[in-house]
Amino acid sequence: MKTYDIVIIGGGPAGTSAALFLEKKGYRIALLDQAFFPRDKVCGEFISPAADDIFSDLGILESINALNPTRLSGVVLSAYESSYLQVDYPVAIDGRAMTSLSVERSMLDDLMINHVRNSKVQLLEGFKVTDLLFDGENVCGVKGHDEVKTKFSFKAKVVIDAGGRNSISLRRLNLRRGSSDRGKIALAAHWEGVKELGRYCHMHISHPGYTGIAPVGSNRANVVLVVDRNNLAGANIEQFFMETVLGNRLRRGILGSGGPVEKIRVMDSLAYSVKKPKCGGLLLVGDATGFIDPFTGEGIYLSLRSSQLAVEIVKNAFDRSDFSSRQLQYYDLIRRKEFRKKNILSKILQSLIYKPSLCNRVVETLATQKELSNLLVGVIGDYIPANKVVCFQYLLRMLRGMLKQRQPLLLRASQSLPN
Repeated sequence: MKTYDIVIIGGGPAGTSAALFLEKKGYRIALLDQAFFPRDKVCGEFISPAADDIFSDLGILESINALNPTRLSGVVLSAYESSYLQVDYPVAIDGRAMTSLSVERSMLDDLMINHVRNSKVQLLEGFKVTDLLFDGENVCGVKGHDEVKTKFSFKAKVVIDAGGRNSISLRRLNLRRGSSDRGKIALAAHWEGVKELGRYCHMHISHPGYTGIAPVGSNRANVVLVVDRNNLAGANIEQFFMETVLGNRLRRGILGSGGPVEKIRVMDSLAYSVKKPKCGGLLLVGDATGFIDPFTGEGIYLSLRSSQLAVEIVKNAFDRSDFSSRQLQYYDLIRRKEFRKKNILSKILQSLIYKPSLCNRVVETLATQKELSNLLVGVIGDYIPANKVVCFQYLLRMLRGMLKQRQPLLLRASQSLPN
């Protein structure tokens, strides 16, 4: 049985970033993925501005820029075709101009995997993990089979599960909780023949959900439609996607002359939470830790950041030769504390999406209150702390702004009343 210091399950951004960070510290690492790269995955393909710093720390930012990705200056938000907001990212606290990345997921994954191939990490593609190995209360390795069903077992001091929403740890330890949302589902496709989007990620809220449009090249965009699952009951997915996306006037103006260049891809059960593992020797990173709605929960940054947090906890465990659940629990405490208010913000915004009148008033207010919209976009971009928005002071300023927006409407209404 082969032995490593660390076994990582999953070759997406969470797993590859964990491998590259930990390889720099000299550990013996195996990275396993059941797929062969490049591979495709449903993704918004919008990467928060804050991810640049992590890519830089990994030593791969120059390689990413060499792909000539689309650099986005901000966000365009529309609600029910009656309110509209365009916001550039505010400058960072150190004065840097901030931009987000938009790059096809298959290209990003392939680039990161190639950096792992060129490192000392042992990359094992086509290796499917089917179970965890235990030594008492601690996970001590993994077992499974390769693409020709040859079985393997690997021992390790630490197993990092970056296997996503269907990871072996969530299934084996029954860690996944049911979603509290309405059972959302995402439909996505790359679309060609797109009119000029500018350097903005577009978010259009309209019945029966919302659509994100991210430019990923010349006249090409990634279009993601998020709706409640019950809207698809008995529907033809391709037809539903086309009719819903093009049923919005603003989206027709952007996409109407083109069309999807591939079969519509589907991701089910978007939002879910995960219980903390009670065993030692195991850490969860990326989507294996849970997933918040992509309206504010840009998944790639959260995956990168969770791996970055896990690396320091793993280093401390090796320094102390202590891989118990008590030692590793600090990871969950730190991660939950860092992401808690962003999760709260996501839930607040989700509640607005299904209230058209209130949603429009919020967008209209943000369009006239630049400081408030800048703070919100900076939080969504993950470089302004979420507590700048999830607080009483921000709510109070929003309410005042909404009242100011309402006063001219009330005045015009009173003037139009008959004597």
